[in-house]
Amino acid sequence: MSRTKRILVLLVCVGFSAFLSYAIRQRSPKSILMCDFGSIYYGARCAHQHQDPYAPNTVASVLTGELASNGWQIPNDPGRAATARTILTVNVNLPTTLFLLAPISFIPWTVAQNLWMILLAGLLGFAAFLIWDLGAELAPDLWLLLAGFILINCEGMLLDGNSAALAVSLCIVASWCFLKHRAETAGAVLLALSLLVKPHDSGLVWLFFLLAGGVLRKRALQTAGVAAALAVCTAIWIAPLSPHWPTELHNNLTAVSVPGGTSDPSLSGATNSGAGQIVDLQAVLSILWNHPRFYNLTTWLIVGALILIWSLATLFRRTSPQRALFALASISALSVLPIYHRSNDAKLLLLAIPACALLWSGKGATRWIALALTSASIFFTSDMPLAVLGVMTQNIRISASTLTGKLAIILLHRQAPILLLATGCFYLWIYLRHATPADSPAQTRPRTNALAADAAT
Repeated sequence: MSRTKRILVLLVCVGFSAFLSYAIRQRSPKSILMCDFGSIYYGARCAHQHQDPYAPNTVASVLTGELASNGWQIPNDPGRAATARTILTVNVNLPTTLFLLAPISFIPWTVAQNLWMILLAGLLGFAAFLIWDLGAELAPDLWLLLAGFILINCEGMLLDGNSAALAVSLCIVASWCFLKHRAETAGAVLLALSLLVKPHDSGLVWLFFLLAGGVLRKRALQTAGVAAALAVCTAIWIAPLSPHWPTELHNNLTAVSVPGGTSDPSLSGATNSGAGQIVDLQAVLSILWNHPRFYNLTTWLIVGALILIWSLATLFRRTSPQRALFALASISALSVLPIYHRSNDAKLLLLAIPACALLWSGKGATRWIALALTSASIFFTSDMPLAVLGVMTQNIRISASTLTGKLAIILLHRQAPILLLATGCFYLWIYLRHATPADSPAQTRPRTNALAADAAT
């Protein structure tokens, strides 16, 4: 299959997701289904009206007026209505997100939601295409299979309008710019935007560039400079509207994290089953003991230790083209585990595909382990498989009173965090195994011939 045909396949895959999300919205005309984007949109609308976007009662008042004036409404289903109203009115987005996306809130909702969907779909498709040039060309069919599967399973993300699609896509494009030494200034701006929208998605990728040294560290510092400048502009913008926004944002985060809330990682979480479920390690540990102090502390002890090892390896050992791919593959899986992340954020696994392709082009058992773990992690964080598994297991009742029962529940309902942890550990092992100080500092530009030579050793 030619490169052009492979690109067309990617376009068909992401186009299918966009069409499906649009069709679902059309089945419920005049209902706000794109709630994640709506939270940003109506939060920015509050700011336009000189109202506090972090005061739920204020947002609810503005939302009610906006819906009444344009004929839109919250979904009629009682269960969905309560969750949708919480997402729309209890704003948990950073002020930088509202500031950056404020221009689109001037557009009427009917047009804005479709433009947003097209933007997210286009960026995801472009990011998947650039993954080819980061090293996935060593195994083009594998790249097409894994990247295409991710793109064809974005309908939930596009239906909700989740900003993770924006943050992940910009992060991947910026990584390509830095590693390929092309349009690096643009890359710094894009990575800064990604950090300002969802720092918990791209923060550890930025940390890699900072710790790697050389020109990559320079790009990371440029990114920090751009992010700082935009953050100052945001602070000036938000201060008159919400002078106590840090406290209000903290209160909002606490409100949605209570037992049964939309951010509760346990099985009782309002939106923690099926597609879009929470995939951080707390979602597993909460089944063993549903106490925040236990599952938060244990998560940080486990994942924090792995990230520390990864950071020290990056800081004290030189970066080569191959090792950069392994480092990004490892952190793409580990970064979604320590704090709140959903399966939408796991689209960052696109960064693991070049490393998987590199290992697959070699020999030995590692090629099969890489394929199995990467494929399984992508599968169990994808929308359609999660939706099907949710339907298949919803009527299965297992007692959580015994350790055996708890383990069975984890295997049935929480496969993703376990697989992400295994994938992150595997690529970290590969990264450490190849992290010797023998390379020249000049080896920072990934090239196909350099990757192929590394794979053969």
